[in-house]
Amino acid sequence: MEEAKRDEEESKQQQIWSWGAGTEGQLGTGKLEDEYLPQLLHLPILSSTGRISTLACGGAHVIALTSGGRVFSWGRGTTGQLGHGEMLNSLHPKPVTSLQSYFITHVSAGWSHSGFVSDIGCLFTCGDGSFGQLGHGDYMAQSTPVKVNYFADKFVIQIACALRHSLVLLRGDQVYGFGSGKRGQLGISRDKIKSVNLPQVTCGLEDVEIVSINANGDHSAAISADGHLYTWGRGFTGASDANFPQLSLSSLRCTEAALGWNHILLLTGDGELFMFGGNYHGALCDLEKMSAVKHLSDSSGAVLNKVSGLDGVKVMKIAAGAEHSAIVTVDGAIKTWGWGEHGQLGLGNTDDQTIPQTVSLGPDIQNEEAFFNVYCGSGFTFAISPHEVLSTVEYRSQGSVEFVVRSQSSNSVTYSVEKPETTYSARMPNEKSQIYFNTETIL
Repeated sequence: MEEAKRDEEESKQQQIWSWGAGTEGQLGTGKLEDEYLPQLLHLPILSSTGRISTLACGGAHVIALTSGGRVFSWGRGTTGQLGHGEMLNSLHPKPVTSLQSYFITHVSAGWSHSGFVSDIGCLFTCGDGSFGQLGHGDYMAQSTPVKVNYFADKFVIQIACALRHSLVLLRGDQVYGFGSGKRGQLGISRDKIKSVNLPQVTCGLEDVEIVSINANGDHSAAISADGHLYTWGRGFTGASDANFPQLSLSSLRCTEAALGWNHILLLTGDGELFMFGGNYHGALCDLEKMSAVKHLSDSSGAVLNKVSGLDGVKVMKIAAGAEHSAIVTVDGAIKTWGWGEHGQLGLGNTDDQTIPQTVSLGPDIQNEEAFFNVYCGSGFTFAISPHEVLSTVEYRSQGSVEFVVRSQSSNSVTYSVEKPETTYSARMPNEKSQIYFNTETIL
């Protein structure tokens, strides 16, 4: 009886898969090798400390943030980006012990540096600082997260760590940049700037309510409360660089953006997926099969395209690596495309793909029964099953539907909706993470 109960509990645990480049230990498999197919991970230290609410994947390292505000990291650590107090790689997740007295709410992983934000608005950074991307006023590396004193009297909401620069979003919507600025990615000057080692205000967003920031490669992006996308830094597909934030396609409203080194994915509230760039090495998209959306282009000349092979398919989650992409569709399917040299597409080979391909997590996994989160590092990918979703449905006289969403911890939220075909996200009481669900699958 006890064994059966234990097996049942184990089956309900959050599951994590990884695939792609693994020679620095970033996959968490305990091996230093690439994996061409998704590997189900066994990470006891994470299982015993609460559910993972999010991952941040960098050049070759991973940061895990739990629902209890604790932080773990693994992979390449040669510049201190793991925050373990040493400049060594780690094959397995280890706690970032210097942050244990803080409740961390947001994490970001760049190429070789990391950022952490606490619930009281403090910012910590560690790793490579050779371009000033840590924001400490010097160009030194740090092997332990160090508080960024510049923001001591400010409240930080988010940090976005890129190749050699960082962006920070404050409460009150102000955006700052620091690190390498040679392609305009800091948004702080009309002139070319090699680097800055202290945060400076990104110009041009003063009257815009920014709700999220994103950075990768030499690109920077921000989304406003009304769904407008602003980009600056290196241009996409040969388009000109932008030294200040530029409004991209005022007619488009997006809820999420994911940046690669040469492309950006945009997700709308209706679940439509668009992309700027992506023809680098011909790996990220087949431009002959992609349709330009009324040939719309932003002020830099970059053309917006709809991703081919997704006609009529709603997308829930998006992620971008250096030159590959991953999405989760409304029916729970994980799809990848782009550069495949290290197996980061999870298709069992190293081929590039120009059209999204469905990834199988194994014969016993029914994707349509769960909604996964996906995360991309430069050449690797992670997938997580966030929660077990149990729903009860009750019809109302006006045609609306009431249903209850429960997490594995038995917390619940009751929703009453008018359009049951819509995809929703629910934030559980006393939890930092969200559940994603689609009422089409339960009606």
